[in-house]
Amino acid sequence: MELLERASALTALREYAAEAATGSGRLVLVAGEAGVGKSTLVDALRAQLDDARWYTGACDGQFVPRPLGPFLEIAAALGSSTTPSEHRDDLFARVLADLRAATADGLVVVSVEDVHWADEATLDLLRYLARRIGHDALLVIATYRDEALAPGEPLRVALGDLVTQRTTRRLDLPSLTADAVRRLAVDAGVDPDRLHRLTGGNPFLVTEVLQAGADVPASVRDVVLARLAALDPAAREALEVAAVLGSRFAHAELVSATGVSTAGLDQLLGCGILVDDCPGRLRFRHEIARLAIETSLADHRRRPAHAAVLATLADSGCDDEARLAHHAEAAGDPVAVLRHAVPAAHRAAALGAHREAAAQYARALRHGDSLGSRERAELLDALGHEDTFVDRWEEAAWARTEALELWREAGDPLREGATLSWLSSVRWRLCQGRASSDAAAAAVAVLEPLGPTPELAWAYLMQAGDLDDDRELGDRLALAAEISAETGALDALVTARVWLAQRAAGAGADWEPLMRAALELAVAERLEKQVATVYASAYELFEVERRYARGEQWYADGLAYSDERDITTYSTCLRGRRSLALLDLGRWTEAEELAELVLATPASPANHLTSLTSLGLLRARQGDDDAVKLLDCALDAADDLDDPPYVVLVRLARAEARWLADDLDGASAELAAARARVHDRLPWEDAEVARWEDRLAGPAPEPAVALPHDAAGWDALGCGYDAALALVDAGDEASLREALTRFDDLGADAAAALVRRRMRSAGVRSIPAGPRPTTREHPLGLTQRQHDVLELVAEGLTNAEIAARLYISAKTVDHHVSAVLGKLGVASRVEASAAAERLGLLSA
Repeated sequence: MELLERASALTALREYAAEAATGSGRLVLVAGEAGVGKSTLVDALRAQLDDARWYTGACDGQFVPRPLGPFLEIAAALGSSTTPSEHRDDLFARVLADLRAATADGLVVVSVEDVHWADEATLDLLRYLARRIGHDALLVIATYRDEALAPGEPLRVALGDLVTQRTTRRLDLPSLTADAVRRLAVDAGVDPDRLHRLTGGNPFLVTEVLQAGADVPASVRDVVLARLAALDPAAREALEVAAVLGSRFAHAELVSATGVSTAGLDQLLGCGILVDDCPGRLRFRHEIARLAIETSLADHRRRPAHAAVLATLADSGCDDEARLAHHAEAAGDPVAVLRHAVPAAHRAAALGAHREAAAQYARALRHGDSLGSRERAELLDALGHEDTFVDRWEEAAWARTEALELWREAGDPLREGATLSWLSSVRWRLCQGRASSDAAAAAVAVLEPLGPTPELAWAYLMQAGDLDDDRELGDRLALAAEISAETGALDALVTARVWLAQRAAGAGADWEPLMRAALELAVAERLEKQVATVYASAYELFEVERRYARGEQWYADGLAYSDERDITTYSTCLRGRRSLALLDLGRWTEAEELAELVLATPASPANHLTSLTSLGLLRARQGDDDAVKLLDCALDAADDLDDPPYVVLVRLARAEARWLADDLDGASAELAAARARVHDRLPWEDAEVARWEDRLAGPAPEPAVALPHDAAGWDALGCGYDAALALVDAGDEASLREALTRFDDLGADAAAALVRRRMRSAGVRSIPAGPRPTTREHPLGLTQRQHDVLELVAEGLTNAEIAARLYISAKTVDHHVSAVLGKLGVASRVEASAAAERLGLLSA
């Protein structure tokens, strides 16, 4: 079949290959819908690069994947070997070293197909390579489907990181045009316009119809199944088993599982559904075809097919536990599920593929009726642990709660106390402050009688936040650190050092050496969760202390570390704090985009809290209607969490929002609520509250930490909005005029309106007028984001569909829709669409 409308994409790939050949390595992301021709394009490039050495791996969407599956294929081709105990950092470094060694003979091309099905570790390794191949003769090509990627999906998050790397290039493959379909359909006896309309120009679907020699069918399934009808019964049964085997499989596996003859194999290859992949291996020409066959199987045919495949793989010595677990579950064999799912989970966890590990633990639990209570509790604890890496806290709470009951029934106080400690952490993330404190106290009560153990050290650390007396806190942290060191609990020791650094910060001491010591220990011991914890904790302190420049490297390193390992709990935490910092620094567009990204990502309420606050405060400063809803949500979370720093953060944001709206009584009430939660270990929060107390009620006692008192001081920190507030506080006409200019430049409409009111009250003449440029340009004063939402509402999209299109959360879309309806003065989406069309607000 002729390769049409791909000349420019193929030329681009050749150029990237030429750049890589000169020592400027490239990672090329090839995106497009299923069947658009991504693999065909890569095959065309391979045919043109005669001198390059190619290594190919593919991800399989049929089952929870084996971590690093495609790269294990590549490693085998390179002559490398891996061991189950090998640490992922060592494995990543060795893959890169082996690829670099292969470049001694010239350009090396690595093709990884279908990364929309990739496990976390595979995505992490792609990130790892993207950061390091800039001076190597390496071309890495990753193909993926880009349709309907949700904002929080691991691939979407990985793409956000990959596209920022200087080595990365991207190619988007569109569907074929009507003209291209006409050229393909010449002499085929098919109406080309109807063919294009019903296939959408998808090359695979067009090709299937034309090769079938029939009119356009109702579905892809009909096209594929029509091919099966022409096969002998034995060949047809073999193809059904092949669909169960997967997208790619060994020739011997199919023969062993089905007993298919050479003549039968000839039929399967002759019909075009299966093709030779490489010596000894076969593959489906497209996953769409495999899926059509698999989904057509009735249960009484599917189960025996999986059982035959499972037996074949086991007899052949297959060590892909994830694959074996999949077939065992599909075959209805619970004993085999437990035999394979648990080691698959252990291996995935060791490689940092936490989603895959959680999926395998969950699979084992589904089939664990034969397990004893201790075995089941251990699996539940393991599942809860993996869930915490990827911000799945409701699931973690369920798993830990179930495990807790089982440990109590088993009469094992050590495991009971340990599970209580982790349940305390989970409850905190879910903004269940009282429940978190109760669990921590219960853990200490259960574990203290057992003497010094790593579990007791952790229990003390979980309870640390509930201790009001600073001396008691110091003693408890010192004891936790001592027990951690004595018992070899280095992860607890790192966390103790983080707490000690935070305590030093609360005392106004230099906390960085303690935090850096914690980081060095965590890195040296490869304690990934603790490394991410240190980065997130340190950056939060830098942001609170307004030492933005000092925190930049910690943020960048921490985000790269967490993203490269898909530890989303801490990358989301870092992004939320970053949004607050960007808001302070006047980089409001970036702050908005980052906050919306966080809120569109599935995460714990605690991780959403900071972004709700920054976005709500931004909207309040801009005078947007959805500020109230955002800050109400933030307050609900903060009150439920009941942790003083977060309560103060939200209450201060709400105080400012009410002040901007001229609600002085409301602002004073919010400020009083903030003051009530400030204690001695929160000097910076105390200073922020005192600043607003000065503004609202006159001079307040001087705080222990001094914030700037004038615009010049705030400007020196890079905080232009706060500098403008200081000018407002000065109150003279010149200061108010300068403040007004600054607010208008920032787009702080509400703050600018407040200044104008003050200027009018003071009798100032010739007050500059005009909202910010983006609002002034819109006839109804919609922000750019609100206008984008209006256009999608007019297209008939739901909030969920709009959220996916704009990469924001459905809740944020709801806020935008409410604001749009208010500014249009209508009561429904239908009325909004009609009004927008009547007023000519929609794009042509």
